[in-house]
Amino acid sequence: MRKKLIAANWKMYKTPEQAREFVAAFLPQVWEHTRDEMVLCPPFVTLPAVASALDGSRVQLGGQDMFWEKEGAFTGAISAHMLRAAGCSHVIIGHSERRQYFGETDDTVNRKLRAALHGGLIPIVCVGEVIAEREAGLTEDVLRRQCSIAFREISSGQAIPIVVAYEPVWAIGTGKTATPELAGEAHRVIRAEAAEAFGEGVAGKIRILYGGSVKPDNVKSLMAHPDIDGALVGGASLDPKSFAAIVKY
Repeated sequence: MRKKLIAANWKMYKTPEQAREFVAAFLPQVWEHTRDEMVLCPPFVTLPAVASALDGSRVQLGGQDMFWEKEGAFTGAISAHMLRAAGCSHVIIGHSERRQYFGETDDTVNRKLRAALHGGLIPIVCVGEVIAEREAGLTEDVLRRQCSIAFREISSGQAIPIVVAYEPVWAIGTGKTATPELAGEAHRVIRAEAAEAFGEGVAGKIRILYGGSVKPDNVKSLMAHPDIDGALVGGASLDPKSFAAIVKY
């Protein structure tokens, strides 16, 4: 049985003080929650504040991105070992906004994924199609391409910690949500690609999350689907009451 993972992606929101206020309000609501794993992924500048505020709780910490080199003259970049030193256990890789605004490619996703695994982080690798690709019937082709490239040069033994987040780009921040059936179809394609890369046994252990306008009023139906192993939550994770309701669906 794959334990569900509910992750919050705060994107470019919250100062350190606002982050501390969130955690102070959120933790009492989920303090005894053990059914699912919980991860907060705040902006880099708030990581120390959130790490300190989460100390002693079950909620884990993640970065929103990372670079594939350990160190060097890479202005503005953050490495896996820096995230680990800041208290992170997880990192988001290849989010659609990184692809759209910052030139992320399938190849750079692969390099970051390999560096994250080597650095001891649990990667949450994002894949998904834009609306034009879905309307053209290319969803499966897009997912297979993104996954096959992301999984290159990774052994079956290395792959077990990998988490994949299916985020249909047309559903992110739009209020539109893929039905559990549509999401389940995409998740089966992703797991099949993982099986091709790592074998059926490892693929069966990899968790595949859904991300795309997850809210308290739709999370229960999504999480009831047997192929959906959790959620990557954007806007609805910015409010502690809203995110706690999602976690405790």
